Order: sequence, then C-alpha cells, then structure tokens
Amino acid sequence: MRLGVKGRYAVTAMVDLSGQPEGRLVTLSDIAHRQNLPLAYLEQLFVKLRRAGLVESTRGPQGGYRLAKERQSIRIEEIICAVEEGLTFTACSTRKGCLSPGAKCLTHDLWQGLDNHVRRYLHLHTLDDLSNGRVHASLQSRDMHT
Repeated sequence: MRLGVKGRYAVTAMVDLSGQPEGRLVTLSDIAHRQNLPLAYLEQLFVKLRRAGLVESTRGPQGGYRLAKERQSIRIEEIICAVEEGLTFTACSTRKGCLSPGAKCLTHDLWQGLDNHVRRYLHLHTLDDLSNGRVHASLQSRDMHT
C-alpha cells in the first residue's frame, strides 16, 4: 500500500494554508499555483476537508478557505483520513480475517504492525509541526544497512 495522491496533495495544500496569516482567506488557485497542484483536484479535496471540519470556506469575490481549527490541533492523520477512502496495509478486515473462515494469513501481523506504526506516526504530527520544520525522518538510509 502506498499513500495515494489524494492524501499527499491534501497534506501539502493544508500545510500551505496553515502558513498563511491567521484568519486570511486563501483561494485554491493560489495554493495550486504555489504548490504546483491541479486546481480541479484541490476543489474535490477541499469539499472533503470542509465536511471533516478541517477548513472553512467563504464564497464570493473575496472568498476562499482558512483553517477551521488551530494548526496545532490538526493532525496529519485527520487530513489523510478525510480524503482517502481507506488507509491500511492489511488486505483483510480484522473482524473477518484474511482467510476463510475468519483465519489470519501468515503475514497478517506484520502488515497490521506496520499499519499501527504509520497511523501512530501520522497521529503524532500536526500541521504546526510540518509548518515549523519539526518533522524529520526517523530512519536515515545508513541505518537501513546495519
């Protein structure tokens, strides 16, 4: 499983929005231009972000979007879950199991553990962390070779 383009674009757009002066309305075309993202795609994503209560919008010539909450309280996990249909590394439901009748496949626990780590990582980081450069990769490529 890899994070879909919806999640990546949504996080990028939300970080851009969080970097604007507080309360300022920002148009999606401004975000699209600054981040080199497709405007039509952002329009679809921001409908979902608004429904999730992460952004507010104002219509009209002076309209645009702003964060609906403090950037310190918006978790990256919330953004991704608002726009992605599902974020999981396992191919089965924990209730039903991978195999019939309700049994787990041989690698289920590996993928479930990875899923738990990714969700925790995304839950621990906020828009404020990203905006202020407080998110760093925990494994360096040299660590992978030891």
